[in-house]
Amino acid sequence: MKKISFRNDILPLKNELYRLALRITLNPAEAEDIVQETMIKVWNKREQWNDIESIEAFCLTICRNISLDKMRKMENQNQSLEESEHDAPDQSYASNPEEQAMQQDKLMLIRRLINALPEKQRSAMQLRDFEGKSYKEIAQIMDISEEQVKINIFRARQTIRQKFLETEEYGL
Repeated sequence: MKKISFRNDILPLKNELYRLALRITLNPAEAEDIVQETMIKVWNKREQWNDIESIEAFCLTICRNISLDKMRKMENQNQSLEESEHDAPDQSYASNPEEQAMQQDKLMLIRRLINALPEKQRSAMQLRDFEGKSYKEIAQIMDISEEQVKINIFRARQTIRQKFLETEEYGL
């Protein structure tokens, strides 16, 4: 087994950890805090690093668990989870302002639909479609079977497709 280095193997995962935490919490500041907590927990378990098969899956699992714990805590305190920031969409797709506005509306709708998915479906879809993880890696991170990963991703995509088409047909 190779020797794991915090600087070379774990620190480069911070952006990936942030995206996962952001996808779960929908709050950029909370996601940053979760990444810091994850890094601290991983560092505190440094004696076990050489026994870990995939340090990336290990880090992502810790990040996911911390994120879910924070979400449960926030739900128990009845705090609003709608405080997410929206990135400005890429405007290179059209020169017509009307087309740009329509594309921006579609992008915002898709974001809302993804954010409305159940946590397992949203996480599985995030890891597969946005992070490019394999089904096996996702199964390790989420601590479920590969078949469950496939089912969650299929259901997430199906739900988004159905609700997007309904909205497009009937309006907001």
